[in-house]
Parts: sequence; C-alpha cells; structure tokens
Amino acid sequence: MTQYDIIRQPLITEKTNIQKEKDNQLTFEVDRKANRIEIRRAIERIFNVKVASVRTIQVKGKTKRRGRTVGKRRDWKKAIVTLRPGERIEFFEGV
Repeated sequence: MTQYDIIRQPLITEKTNIQKEKDNQLTFEVDRKANRIEIRRAIERIFNVKVASVRTIQVKGKTKRRGRTVGKRRDWKKAIVTLRPGERIEFFEGV
C-alpha cells in the first residue's frame, strides 16, 4: 500500500479549520487498515513536514432511509495529525 492509498482526502470543516489555527492539527480520511505509524510516515513523505502525534477514530456509517428502504453509509477512519511547532502545510493555507 502506497502513501497515497493510506491518505484518502483531507477533511475541511469549520471545526477542522479551528483546530488548524489553534493547535496546528490537520484532519484526514485514511484507509481503515492503516495504523498510526503508517499514517505518520505517509503525511511526512507527501507533505514534507514533521509530525508530532497522530490520533485515529473509527467513524460508524449512519443508517439512512428512503421510504421503506433502509440503507447504511460506509464506515470510515479519521486521523487527526498534530504537526510540530513551526511546521505548516501550504495546501491548507488558502482554505
């Protein structure tokens, strides 16, 4: 699995923008099988920054209904990455 398979997409919401400005933390959707060490290495290689810590969360998919039909969204994994002081990812600065 390559680092681009591990990191699926960044999550950009109001809450993640506040975390980015206040605590230098970024949030990504990652592969469900990836562990913290693999996520750390992938972020450091892709964005060329130093990572202080990684926290992961398993997010359960919500149950949704369309009339009588009941479906479920997929389960996914979220990683909150804290960068070392002075480190920044320019990709997120314009957001």
